[in-house]
Formats: sequence, structure tokens, C-alpha cells
Amino acid sequence: MLYRNYYYYFKEVIPKHICNDIVKYALTKNSQKGIIGDSQKENIQSKKYKLNLQKIRNSNIVWLREPWLYSLIMPFVHEANKHAGWNFDIDFSEDCQFTIYNKDQFYDWHVDSFAQKDVYKTQQRIRKLSVTLSLSPSSSYKGGELEFIFPKENILDKKSKPVVCKEIKEQGSLVVFPSYIHHRVKPITKGKRYSLVIWNMGYPFR
Repeated sequence: MLYRNYYYYFKEVIPKHICNDIVKYALTKNSQKGIIGDSQKENIQSKKYKLNLQKIRNSNIVWLREPWLYSLIMPFVHEANKHAGWNFDIDFSEDCQFTIYNKDQFYDWHVDSFAQKDVYKTQQRIRKLSVTLSLSPSSSYKGGELEFIFPKENILDKKSKPVVCKEIKEQGSLVVFPSYIHHRVKPITKGKRYSLVIWNMGYPFR
């Protein structure tokens, strides 16, 4: 699918003190290593899985489900869905993923929504819109850029030029994008980066 907007951003819309409060609260929870795929289906002890994970993702996460987080962020998701021209039907949001990127940590090219072979048979919801909120001051880290490659370009083509989402560099900025868009978080070269991700779901596209 091709759209006139492949992402929609809001600069510094969440107050800095609230971003700091989110970080402070999330850091009181137990973190775990970020995974890829479905943790309930993958054999995360397998050597093959661990090797694939090391190449694709290296980050730490905390799961949050506090209602006030959704009240804070979802109005921007709905506004982006409308003004970007997507108009996706979404009716459910997954748990919030608070992500910690320490020095040298990253998340290589991936998409958030996968084609499931049985999704159209079971009518399960799929991820349609992803949102990332920047929680760290831009001066507190280097690297860690969020980048996109859009559908008109081939992810395997080395000549394709990733698009850096510079608009969410500052603390309190957020970006909304279709979950099938290829994106990555480049390695942190200095400091630490915190972010909050929410995946918003609906029934399969018709």
C-alpha cells in the first residue's frame, strides 16, 4: 500500500516532566531482554533463535499497562490516523513497551506487523499503527536514530537510502506509522536512550 504519508509526527507534545516520570516509574519494574517473534511460540532457548536475536535485536524492555499512558498518547494516534490519510480501523492497543537502549544496543531492520497464515481464517486482530515516544533528552545520548525504508524501496537494495526520523529527536516527541513499514533503531554510541512503544490493532485489512 502506498500513502502520501508514511509517518506522522508531533514535536515535543508530551511535557518533559511527564517523560521523566514515565522513565522513573518504568525503572522501578523488572526489565527483560527484548525478543523477536512470539515468545510463546518461539523456543527462546534454541541456539538458532539466540543467534538470530543477537543479529537483529539488543535492548532491554519493561511491559506497562497503566491506563493513564493510553489516555496520554492515544489522542495523538487517532489524530495521526486521520490527518495522515490512513483511516485504519483500530480498536485495541497492546501493552506499552518501555525500551532501554544502552551503549551499543540496537534494533535492526524489522516490521511490527507480520502476515499470519491463519489470520484471515481466525479473524484475529493485527497490528496496524505503531507509535514511538521519545523519553530521553537529546543531549543524553548519541546514535539510536529511528530510521525508515518505505515500500517503494527494496529493503534488500543496498542503494536504498534510509530516512532518518529527525522529528522525534527531542524529548516528548512522538511518531505514528503503519506497522508494516520497515524501520530500525541504530546502535547507541554514547549514553542511554529511553522510549515508549505502543502497537495499535484492528481486524485484518479488507
